[in-house]
Amino acid sequence: MCGIAGIINNSDERGEELIHTMTDAIWYRGPDDSGYFIDENVALGHRRLAVIDLDNGHQPMFNADKSLVIVFNGEIYNHVQLRKELEKEGYQFNTHCDTEVIIQLYAKYGKDCVKRLNGMFAFCIYDIKQKKLLLARDRMGQKPLCYYHKGKQLIFCSVLRGLKQNPDVPREYNYQGIHDYLSLQYIPSPYTIYKKVFKLPPAHLMEFDIVAGAVKLESYWGIDFSPAAKTNKLTFSNAQVQLRELITAAVRRRLMADVPYGAFLSGGVDSSIITGIMMKLCDHSVKAFTIGFNEESYDERAYAEEVVKTFNADSKNPLEYYVKVINPQDFEVVKKLVRHYGEPYSDASMLPTYYLSEFTRQNVTVALSGDGADELFCGYERYLLMHYSKCTDLLPMPLRRFFFGLPASLIGNKGDRTFAGRLHRTLHALLVSKDVRYINIISRFSEMLKKSLYGERFADFRFYPSDEVISSIYNSASAEQDVEKIMETDLASYLPGDILTKVDIASMACSLEVRNPFLDHEVVEFAASLPFKFKVRRVSPKYVLKEAFADMLPPEVMKRSKRGFGVPLDNWFRGAWHDQLYEHLLEGKLVNDGFFRRDVIEQLLSEHSGRKTDNSYPLWSMLILELFLEQEEEHALG
Repeated sequence: MCGIAGIINNSDERGEELIHTMTDAIWYRGPDDSGYFIDENVALGHRRLAVIDLDNGHQPMFNADKSLVIVFNGEIYNHVQLRKELEKEGYQFNTHCDTEVIIQLYAKYGKDCVKRLNGMFAFCIYDIKQKKLLLARDRMGQKPLCYYHKGKQLIFCSVLRGLKQNPDVPREYNYQGIHDYLSLQYIPSPYTIYKKVFKLPPAHLMEFDIVAGAVKLESYWGIDFSPAAKTNKLTFSNAQVQLRELITAAVRRRLMADVPYGAFLSGGVDSSIITGIMMKLCDHSVKAFTIGFNEESYDERAYAEEVVKTFNADSKNPLEYYVKVINPQDFEVVKKLVRHYGEPYSDASMLPTYYLSEFTRQNVTVALSGDGADELFCGYERYLLMHYSKCTDLLPMPLRRFFFGLPASLIGNKGDRTFAGRLHRTLHALLVSKDVRYINIISRFSEMLKKSLYGERFADFRFYPSDEVISSIYNSASAEQDVEKIMETDLASYLPGDILTKVDIASMACSLEVRNPFLDHEVVEFAASLPFKFKVRRVSPKYVLKEAFADMLPPEVMKRSKRGFGVPLDNWFRGAWHDQLYEHLLEGKLVNDGFFRRDVIEQLLSEHSGRKTDNSYPLWSMLILELFLEQEEEHALG
């Protein structure tokens, strides 16, 4: 796991100085080593977190005749197999690193080399003779890559924190990005907070001609949920067997490391499956890591401990179980994470993810995680709501307003962790038409609230509704079944934009590499091919996944409902963070620079403090945006 950066056709002679500045800013992504390549037109930089072939993995790395040079971030899990294939054809290797396999594959296959890679990656290959570059990002978007292009100049980096160290990168704000961020908690790809800076989308290549300055973007892979891709003749029993084999193989591939590794264990189905498979595959004790909270509704230690008890009952090599109770109310950590993300990002689970990563890194360098299973196997509660709400669509809208509108108004929004709050959210979802229901469920800011909030900065800006980001993906989805269309949409938007961004940035801030077996593209393709009826049985989500590993999981875990990895923002905003919240939102740049209206913010704060409604999500999104703007000002002042 590493960090990469590049400057092509720099505007002045500071290329070598700037590439050092950019990589120094992301040293934590690779604290073990650094390296640089500089020629007349190209400057490449690399920071290395050593995981495989610890002594010989220095980058940038060349091929045998030094006509190609690569900087690479990630892991290629099938590199041993690919190496053997290339060696049979006469290719010679000087290291055991996966990096060298990529550059040799490129020498043979060109840009199609990415189609042969099983892994998570973002890399740049510079063809010195042809004067061209190839940038690539993995299929699911596990490893980030952002860039700025103007004319013949191209500047790229793993993350925005490094990219914007280069003064040639313009910092003009993308107001549509802010508009979408408020609703989605993240700025959707390919856009960033900066108008002229972009993210390379998942499963995409960029070819860059250094001489002409021409850029060509193309997709090299996609998920197929279409009826033609369904394995309709596969029995449920055979599906369980094949799924278990594929996930086990994916875990086995991700145990490849020359450093200590372990597993995140939340006590949920997904992380428990990954941990259980690791125990079966390893001939030594597996390290598992859990964090707990003092707030009972956010604490999952009891479930994790039940998993540990079950796994250790018949194991020759019991789990080495590490648990730590945290109190993540340190406001300075919030500021630190805002700096690491480099743009507004407000999924509050970034806090526990960071603390879990920090705790885990004290013992291991690599951790396996259960991310991705919910999107693949219909694990979110909102999917079930969308699936069964079609029954209420038979009712005329006036009747729906009568049956659902009045109770919703009486209950009020009391927060997602309460029964009343979840019921309020459900009733509101049933009140709207099918075409806007899903965006209403996932949105943290209504279009009406955003428009009432905007100040003079937004006066002349014409926004597109944020639901168009989601609907454009939904409308082009390959799936036929409605809920699978939503799952496919989440795999293309929410998963890379929110979940994987959160995990990469929070874990790499601690120099920890996180691997996700459920996101192995063979597992993803098989999951997409399964009939929807295999994934949901009555009100039981992830049915085929649970049944495939039923002999491994304790009953308490099999039956438990999904619980997000959250923090009690609602209480903190009324208590520990009350003063900071009011100070930043009412006296900060959002108000003073004309982004938002002070009176609307005051109303949201008053409603929340007085427990009239739970406004923690919009308040948190505004707070993160405010902290980002304050840090931008600090950077501008030097």
